[in-house]
Amino acid sequence: MKKVFENLKNGLIKSNPVLVLALGLCPTLAVSTSIDNALGMTAAVLFVLISSNIVVSLIRNYTPNRVRIAVFIVIIATLVTIVDLTMQAFLPELSENLGIFIPLIVVNCIILGRAEAFASKNTPLNSTADALGMGMGFGIAIVIISFFRQVLGTGELSVFDREIFQAPGLTDNPMAIFILPMGAFLVIGVLLALLRYTGVIPNE
Repeated sequence: MKKVFENLKNGLIKSNPVLVLALGLCPTLAVSTSIDNALGMTAAVLFVLISSNIVVSLIRNYTPNRVRIAVFIVIIATLVTIVDLTMQAFLPELSENLGIFIPLIVVNCIILGRAEAFASKNTPLNSTADALGMGMGFGIAIVIISFFRQVLGTGELSVFDREIFQAPGLTDNPMAIFILPMGAFLVIGVLLALLRYTGVIPNE
């Protein structure tokens, strides 16, 4: 059980996929313009990551080594299709906002990387813990980035059409640069520097 908790904790800080391993940066930077998008992408990645890790772990002893990557991609693509169609049916606005980045989860380095590096070599329980830790780590990172981009870029914070607060001085004069692509790089760059300077993320 100790190993399970260690695997869970690993993805949150020590091996955070975005802030430490720098994986999945494409969707992170692209959709982190609002908390809504961040939560939607986190839910999609969590579902695919946990499900694919479990399936890959269950069939690891029956998958020929030479075709394992192809098998992993088919599994991931099937799960992504389920997520994509579900979002289109029940959350059409969110699906439209996330756009192509939902189908692109198929080639997300985090998903395929955990299937190959961890799930294909470990038990379903440990693989589930690893996927949950990595997925939560991804979610924490993208939500933090989205928070700063949304507040600085629009002057307010709202979640699913419910206004949480307005930033004094920014409501009428927001810094629109933070909604643009270059704003995403600026936020994540400053965030990485601060986390390393304060020792939250080790300097290695």
